[in-house]
Amino acid sequence: MCYNLPVIEAILDDRSARALYLYPTKALAQDQATKLAALIPDERKVRHGIYDGDTPSPDRAGIRRQSQIVMSNPDMLHVGILPNHRAWYQFLRGLRFVVIDEAHVYRGVFGSHVANVLRRLRRLCAAFGSSPQFILCSATIANPGEHAEKLVGLPFEVIEEDGSPYGGKDFVFWNPPMIDIAEGSRRSTNSESTQLFSELLRRHTRTMTFVRSRRLAELIYVYTRDQLQPTHPIVAKRIAPYRASYLPEDRRRIERDLFEGNLLGITTTNAMELGVDVGNLDATIMNGYPGSIASSWQQAGRSGRRGERSLSVMVALNNPLDQYLMNHPETFFGKTNEAARISPSNPYVLKPHLLCAAYESPLTLDDTKYFGPDLLWYADELIEDEFMHSRLGRWHLRPEITYPSQQVNIRSASSEFYTLVEESSGVILETVSEDTAFMQLHPGAIYLHQGEPYLITDLDLESHTAYAKLTDAPYYTEVRDFTETRVLNVFKHKEAGTTTAYLGEVNVSIHVVGFKRKAHYTDDVLGEEHIQLPPQSFDTISLWFDVPPDTLRLIHDEKLDLAGGLHAVEHAAIGLLPLFALCDRNDIGGISTPLHPDTGKPQVFIHDGHPGGVGVAERGYEIIEELWQATYDVISECPCEAGCPSCVHSPKCGNNNQPLDKEVAKLLLSAFLDL
Repeated sequence: MCYNLPVIEAILDDRSARALYLYPTKALAQDQATKLAALIPDERKVRHGIYDGDTPSPDRAGIRRQSQIVMSNPDMLHVGILPNHRAWYQFLRGLRFVVIDEAHVYRGVFGSHVANVLRRLRRLCAAFGSSPQFILCSATIANPGEHAEKLVGLPFEVIEEDGSPYGGKDFVFWNPPMIDIAEGSRRSTNSESTQLFSELLRRHTRTMTFVRSRRLAELIYVYTRDQLQPTHPIVAKRIAPYRASYLPEDRRRIERDLFEGNLLGITTTNAMELGVDVGNLDATIMNGYPGSIASSWQQAGRSGRRGERSLSVMVALNNPLDQYLMNHPETFFGKTNEAARISPSNPYVLKPHLLCAAYESPLTLDDTKYFGPDLLWYADELIEDEFMHSRLGRWHLRPEITYPSQQVNIRSASSEFYTLVEESSGVILETVSEDTAFMQLHPGAIYLHQGEPYLITDLDLESHTAYAKLTDAPYYTEVRDFTETRVLNVFKHKEAGTTTAYLGEVNVSIHVVGFKRKAHYTDDVLGEEHIQLPPQSFDTISLWFDVPPDTLRLIHDEKLDLAGGLHAVEHAAIGLLPLFALCDRNDIGGISTPLHPDTGKPQVFIHDGHPGGVGVAERGYEIIEELWQATYDVISECPCEAGCPSCVHSPKCGNNNQPLDKEVAKLLLSAFLDL
């Protein structure tokens, strides 16, 4: 209502007025189109249509010419609308409103790309004589005004009063029971979520289960279906998995079945986290902490949306962050939401968008008001790299560079994709971005596609193709990698606690060295295998910190395990940083070493996992003492004897979690904090 009503009123007053609605997912656009149609029973009064990758080609010209409200997503704006602005001239000239729904989603790399797409939109609108008003809607975040202004590049007014209906909610923190206290092992989070999901479905409680990955969406679905089949076969047929990579017709069918009540349960990635109307859900299950307080409340809010009392259950993973929340629930229920971080001037993000902007219209000095003063520096670099040339004070794209937006993947730092092909038939199953291909499509990996497990038999690095065949393997795979870091530049440093913290630019090389085979249901390690893939190298932003000299002398005098202590601090601190920055554990990496070649000292590095950085390391640098305190708490409170997944183990550790020393980690952290 907050944006539909003023937009509809403006269009009824001025038939030439236009509005662009941007949603982060196609499912949300479909859902909101239905709601808009209900507000405007007579389509002739305000014409509207969806223009995205699922829109049939024959319908696109009509929507472009006739629709007064176009509903789309940033991807289509980037690759379909802005490069073809001549065909959209009339629409862009009349553009009065740009509505950006679920604005908190636009953070990290994705948000940094979207910020540049919106600057390109503003630039073209100005050239065509329009100056649209931007309206943003968001879940609760700590910095809505700041985030909106960084995203769009304009000043904003924040409206924070909550008037949504609320019937009350029971929110359960569910920590899987300990199997072995000394080892710190717990029952599998996946099996606990499956048991809860199955039990709720047996009681005909309409439930949505959120998981952290596409693979898990399929796994939990398969586990639950198999568990229900013997005793509740009808119920087993009324559940489905859902994820964004499904074909459009499959997604629409699942969404419709859920809304109409044909489905009792669904397992999904965060593709269903946003405001899609899924009907009257009674319960939500979160398989692990979603990575942010904002996302947790978004997912919990999918049940009880009609004002009835509802249930939400968060099943903890056996990692430092989830276990910290289980032991400190006041952190979750009492803490303000995290701040959204973006970095539009990241050169790995901005430079490709300057090429896209130059394709749309030659760049000039005046464009610094959209892209900032870095435009001048990067334009010279793009000329040196023979992507652009300068003529009469304008920067033009070189004629051989055609349609650059097709080469820019705005949801990833990588613009390259790998294609997954079924080995025997040659059928293309999916595409996977380059930055995750080595993690998911390495030889020997088990990859789930629509509930079916495929064994990756080969990865062709030249053609960017992975080959797979169906398998009935009773396990899944988890990759192992190790990281090397070199310091390129120190931006700043500060005294923190009893030591010194630094922020700067580093080069990171990630080597995928092997993978584990882990049993379904129990997560037991069945075996390990080494693999050799070329390293992935990139420059990014990192924080790092010293060990106080007195503590270092004590560790040497007592012959304690310095390397194991630093390694344990690194693992636990990386695991807890998402508590303070709106990011995912996979957005962060790090290394620890008793002697770093560039500093000549023992060091712990925590770096952004994307080229150029997206603001996570900066946030860690700002709150480093809070991060140390939370890290100390989680290690001190864990009942294990020598370290476990709940405190200092990492599933991604390329060194098989060796060496690790929990006691030395506590000693180091207490020294940093002067406890």
